[in-house]
Amino acid sequence: MLSKQAQSPYSASKIGADMMAMSFYNAFELPLTIARPFNTYGPRQSARAIIPTIITQIANGIKEIKLGDLTPTRDFNFVKDTARGFLALAEYDETIGKEINISSNFEISMADTLNLIKEIMQSDVHFITDEQRLRPKDSEVFRLWGDNSLMKSLTGWQPEYNIENGLKETIEWFIKGDNLKKFKAGIYNV
Repeated sequence: MLSKQAQSPYSASKIGADMMAMSFYNAFELPLTIARPFNTYGPRQSARAIIPTIITQIANGIKEIKLGDLTPTRDFNFVKDTARGFLALAEYDETIGKEINISSNFEISMADTLNLIKEIMQSDVHFITDEQRLRPKDSEVFRLWGDNSLMKSLTGWQPEYNIENGLKETIEWFIKGDNLKKFKAGIYNV
């Protein structure tokens, strides 16, 4: 397992919360498991995340989308797989006292993710790098991939959705009925 890196206040707060929880396990034998869900996406996701942002903009007919750095990679996990992962962790005593990744074990760049969305939605959108959307130096995580072998060995869990099937279901939800109207496609959220 790679060491934890507090590259941002957000990641530092997560590391701190995990360590506080583990202290209760170590000191008082409080039965707990640290679940590490990786980049969960799917229906109803906040427009602050890149996948719903791209889907809603394409669905609203926007032809040029300004983005930050598209080279980082992520391990995206469809929301139904993440939910099943939490349930699996709760069902097995062997998970107590451990830090366990709920991840797809599949790494994809942001550029490839966005191009897959573009392809599924049959869009001719153009992605443009906007310097104002680049993260501060040394705060970007360029590679985020989760090894799910411990999760598999302790619970038998494994993802049921690959990135393409998860994106298809996500896109279907966002463009269905009144769902798209709930999102402001033209606003850049920080």
